[in-house]
Amino acid sequence: MPAPLPQSSPSSSSTATTARFNNPTGIAAQANGILYVVDSGNQTIRKIVQGKTVATIAGTPGAKGSADGTGAAAQFNNPTAITADATGNLYVADTGNHTIRKITPAGVVTTVAGTAGLPGSADGTGAAARFNRPAGIAADAAGNLYVTDELNYLIRKITPAGVVSTLSGTAGARGYPQSAIADSDIASATFINPLAIAVDPAGSLYISDGYFLPPEPNTIAGVAIIRKITPAGMVSALAGGFYPEGPRNTDGTGPAARFYNSAGIAINTADNLLYVIDTWNQSIRKVTQGGEVTTFVGAAARMSYPKGITIDSGGNLYVADTGNHTIRKVTPAGVVTTFAGAEGKPGSIDVP
Repeated sequence: MPAPLPQSSPSSSSTATTARFNNPTGIAAQANGILYVVDSGNQTIRKIVQGKTVATIAGTPGAKGSADGTGAAAQFNNPTAITADATGNLYVADTGNHTIRKITPAGVVTTVAGTAGLPGSADGTGAAARFNRPAGIAADAAGNLYVTDELNYLIRKITPAGVVSTLSGTAGARGYPQSAIADSDIASATFINPLAIAVDPAGSLYISDGYFLPPEPNTIAGVAIIRKITPAGMVSALAGGFYPEGPRNTDGTGPAARFYNSAGIAINTADNLLYVIDTWNQSIRKVTQGGEVTTFVGAAARMSYPKGITIDSGGNLYVADTGNHTIRKVTPAGVVTTFAGAEGKPGSIDVP
């Protein structure tokens, strides 16, 4: 078992900035304002209450595994993303185990879909289903889960009864730029590298999809797009497109916009605006339903390969700033502060 990171004593003030995180990648906000963080480098799930207290609710720092159990008895393997349902349950994309895990309000962790250590693409119920590096997860109002199955190039659906089906994509059939950008029905759509996913109140899904390949020395070819799947079953490219080389952070509308790999999406249900983590550009982009892309947080604030993002009822964004080992808060006016953790100081300290 790997040893936990060296710790230092927190200060006497009970604030979340005295807590320590280790490469946080996913974050979710519940209606009561509590934040839940996938602390991937620690193999744990953390809770932040009112910016003052931080608690480890599942897993043990440094203990990688797949065990179900309560609190510290549970184990994870490089978990990536998290979502919350309307009844207070949490669901985690346990990427390294190729499974989907559930955490009840009492801290009981169970595996709801997939089998640890057995990647695949099979549909089925519970342990009979297979995933290959699930990367993103979102819950709708009815309790259905939607998962980006990254290395299968699929979007999967899990019902409250644990039945897993393939919503869109074909296992192993990786879409390439023109086929991915073109509109299509849900049955014939292909995906390139699906990562983050969000669902709006009407049931539409939004997916960050993209990849990068160097076709020759000193050039980069890639496609980074935000896909939309409507309840009617149509898949379209909302924003972003293919580029052979050149700028990769261009604002614009539809295919004129450019992203440089997006690993997190949150939707403001008040106005249906999307907020996208543009990971390699170290920025947050805003996307309208018409596909207009603007840079919301850019050069004025500094982040380090951020990944997860969520939004609270007041319109504040919270970002898992992975490379800085911190959680950042962004107000509706775009003001960025460090909400929890300390820049460049990885660890696993809770704040009681």
